[in-house]
Amino acid sequence: MIANYGYMDGSGEFFISIDTDKCAACKDKPCIQACPKGMFEKIIDDYDDEVVAIKEIYRKSIKYECAPCKPAKGWISLPCIEACYPKAITHSW
Repeated sequence: MIANYGYMDGSGEFFISIDTDKCAACKDKPCIQACPKGMFEKIIDDYDDEVVAIKEIYRKSIKYECAPCKPAKGWISLPCIEACYPKAITHSW
């Protein structure tokens, strides 16, 4: 299942998507430590799997919270995506 965290407004769609099947297979959850803003947290999903999610406080401001790692231009890689070895995390913008 793909869990989407974020929002859509007049300037675009800003979502972080997490493939919970891939995430559940990852035991270490290195994305939690990789995010300098601390936006990720461990949760138990509807299928009793331990996965990561975006903390509620950040869900309506993802574009701005991710800006230090992902400015409008010139970024090369993102810490959360690089740390996620199962490649479960994607960004929509």
